[in-house]
Amino acid sequence: MLFRLIKQAPLTEKVASQDGFIYLYRAMKFIGWIPPKEGLLRYVYFCWTLMTFGLCTFYMPLGFLGSYITQIELFSPGEFLTSLQVCINAYGCSTKVIIIYSQLWRLIKARELLDKLDVRCTSLEEREKIHSVVARCNHVFFIFTIIYCSYGVSTYLSSVLSGHPPYQLYNPFLDWHDGTLNMWIVSTLEYLIMAGAVLKDQLSDTYTLVYGLTLRTHLELLNGRISKLRTNPEMTEDENYEELVNCVLDHKLILEYCALIRPVISGTIFIQFLLIGVVLGIALINLLFFSDVWTGLACTVFIVAILLQTFPFCYICNLVVDDCEALAHAIFQSNWVGSGSRYQSTLFYFLHNVQQPIVFIAGGILPITVSSNISVAKLAFTVITIVKEMNIADRFKTE
Repeated sequence: MLFRLIKQAPLTEKVASQDGFIYLYRAMKFIGWIPPKEGLLRYVYFCWTLMTFGLCTFYMPLGFLGSYITQIELFSPGEFLTSLQVCINAYGCSTKVIIIYSQLWRLIKARELLDKLDVRCTSLEEREKIHSVVARCNHVFFIFTIIYCSYGVSTYLSSVLSGHPPYQLYNPFLDWHDGTLNMWIVSTLEYLIMAGAVLKDQLSDTYTLVYGLTLRTHLELLNGRISKLRTNPEMTEDENYEELVNCVLDHKLILEYCALIRPVISGTIFIQFLLIGVVLGIALINLLFFSDVWTGLACTVFIVAILLQTFPFCYICNLVVDDCEALAHAIFQSNWVGSGSRYQSTLFYFLHNVQQPIVFIAGGILPITVSSNISVAKLAFTVITIVKEMNIADRFKTE
């Protein structure tokens, strides 16, 4: 069953944390990011990788620039803004794709680390939480797929029904002005290229959520194990100490997991922070001043997609900081009174390390938090204010 992974599997099935990445990595394989390890198919796949990168990562942003150079006078204000909002986002998307692809080994290695953390999940309660996060991660990817595909389809249909291609990318071989057939051919080619670009954009926006949700679950599981330390009267002091050491090792694995994904997240979120205000501003201007019903619908979906690129993960980062604080409280409130000196010294060492929260920094400059996201998104309202004060929208409409 195609969509069975978005539902929580029963506890009778064996489920690993890596299963929450299945949809994400299937999409990566489809778009040309994860080649077969050996054989002739590896070289065939490499050709597919070159084609998707050539068309979706390099040609598409350059195609926007080419169309502005050669036929800027043919754009209506609404068509130009629709093109411009996607153009700016396309350059950001291409940059994010290059960052992720060049450091994909980090994401793969971090995912493999989860198997070591899963070994400690032996109780039914812990296994249920793993089952839950696996379904949630795949569900998130599925929801993003619907939203992003809706944008591509709605933009394509609203444009062709209005009599022009969606983005009017530079095409040296076909002129969409030469008849209806050419218009449909050019529009369909643009849609196919954009579909690949949208999928890459979706991958660059959802991997943070999948890795972030999995991180939070393992922090929660570690919290539960810490709370149970020295609560079993049948365990000896040596066994209790071994459990504490295992918790310290689990935390070390979690930190290693974060260290692997941090450089990738830092680069991609930083690019998004740089662009979100301008892109949102242009999209809102297009929606408020130049859109009809159909283009307005496409523009609304685009705005939703832009907001989903950073806000959910920023919220997760806030929750991760809270989870780290909860870990420190769990250690302090655990049943350590009356334990031996070896146990207490290890516990204090553990507490000292846990008190340093897990944080992600965009570009080494901005902390990835909801507050930072709101601050950079406010630029959109600045753009709208400038347009209103200078009556730019009215001038475009009268020309």
